[in-house]
Amino acid sequence: MNGDGADSVLLRARGVTKRFPGVVANDDITLEVHRSRVHCLLGENGAGKSTLADLFYGVHEPDEGAIELRGEPIHMVSPRDAIAAGIGMVRQHFELVTPMSVLENVVIGTRGEAKVDLRAARGRLGELCDLYGVEVDLDTPVGDLAVGQQQWVEILKALYLGCEVLILDEPTAVLTPEGIERLFATLRRMASEGLTIVLITHKLHEVMEISDDVTVLRRGRVVRTSLTSEVTMADLTRMMVGRDVDLAIDVVEAPRGDLVLDVSGLDVATESGRGSLKQVSLQVHEREILGIAGVSGNGQDALFDVLVGMKPADAGRILVDAKDIAELSPAGRLEIGIASVPADRIHQGLMMDFRISENLILGRQRSDRFGRRGWLNQKGIGEFADDSFAAFDIAAPSPAHVTRVLSGGNLQKIVMARELAGQPRLLVVHQPTRGLDIGATEYVRRRLVEERDQGAAILLISEDLDELLNLSSRIAVMFDGRIVGEVDRRDATVDRIGMWMAGVSGAPGEALA
Repeated sequence: MNGDGADSVLLRARGVTKRFPGVVANDDITLEVHRSRVHCLLGENGAGKSTLADLFYGVHEPDEGAIELRGEPIHMVSPRDAIAAGIGMVRQHFELVTPMSVLENVVIGTRGEAKVDLRAARGRLGELCDLYGVEVDLDTPVGDLAVGQQQWVEILKALYLGCEVLILDEPTAVLTPEGIERLFATLRRMASEGLTIVLITHKLHEVMEISDDVTVLRRGRVVRTSLTSEVTMADLTRMMVGRDVDLAIDVVEAPRGDLVLDVSGLDVATESGRGSLKQVSLQVHEREILGIAGVSGNGQDALFDVLVGMKPADAGRILVDAKDIAELSPAGRLEIGIASVPADRIHQGLMMDFRISENLILGRQRSDRFGRRGWLNQKGIGEFADDSFAAFDIAAPSPAHVTRVLSGGNLQKIVMARELAGQPRLLVVHQPTRGLDIGATEYVRRRLVEERDQGAAILLISEDLDELLNLSSRIAVMFDGRIVGEVDRRDATVDRIGMWMAGVSGAPGEALA
């Protein structure tokens, strides 16, 4: 494919199939990963990207076919086997022991050695940090590091263990724009020095920017593997979903109406101090989307929890339509028109052992549409479930199936279908398109704009800057629990927002107080 010949193939999947109950996650997949190149795995949610990566890393064994390394079949029954063979992986959810230091996290369990030479390990890690420009104190507890630095600890660990192949699963989700630029520059350098990189992403512009080769997966099968230089973003989109999709929604500014949400002086303390809120003030009007940007862990979770009634504030005031809602429960807030989409759909958004149809009406089961005199209106529930399945392309055998069997993206679709159906006065959404495929992302973004046009006030918390820049009327940036900057969308730039996200003020090199 890339002209280097068969000898350049380092990692190969040959006719690999992996099944789970009721699902063929990978279906007869064959692909080749060449030495010293960046190879992107691209696909919609549920396309099989993460399952294939897990097969490469020994988390699962293929039911059919084989994984080959350096031209020879390799049998792996655990990640330990993959690490020993020279394959490393950094997952979306880091596998770090937060009370332990960076050095301890890197060397823990190293190659099964009973005793580790910490002095030698410190020296080797220092060399790696110098080589790749990683600035981290090896003696700092990992829990004290920013999430972007924690990712570098995971990368350092893989390099320290001598990986030849480094698999990265959605690595940019926790980074600022500057952090992404730095990561990509480092990955290019690593590839030029002989490291082979497999990058899982759903962001088309990242594929075009960083990769040499790209494999598109759809419904568990390989659609095509191409040189990235020979395809366009439109080509990749059509391969992923089978049609043209435009994620840049045409948003026409609407004249904002009355003030709906008025937050002032909001304080929330946390035990660790990370993720707390410090004197947060903001306002959202009718027909307005206020976007909240920031690297994960800077108070966004606490802000969401306080607004929807999951957590009390230690100080400050929250008014909705000029009424204090501090004493209202989540159910009480729903009754006055506050709808919400949590980032943690499994623990906050859904009852995993309920039927899909039951989750689609959760919180509204006593409404006239779904219940009457203590009895559920099964016909109404069924019609709403059918409409939701069609509108959000929910991939499940039927609404009667248990929710737990669905993929992450389909779980999010259920939450969105339920919350957008209520015609909310105030909509608080946290990562609304995370885990969704391109088609569903397009649909959700259009629906958010439609809700705004119908008069809703929307607070959009997202780590996707493209999403915020496209949809928001104004963008506020959170850093260390504070709102550190706010800008009208028309005046917003990635550089300006990125500086605030990194804790730097408008003056070059000037840190925020």
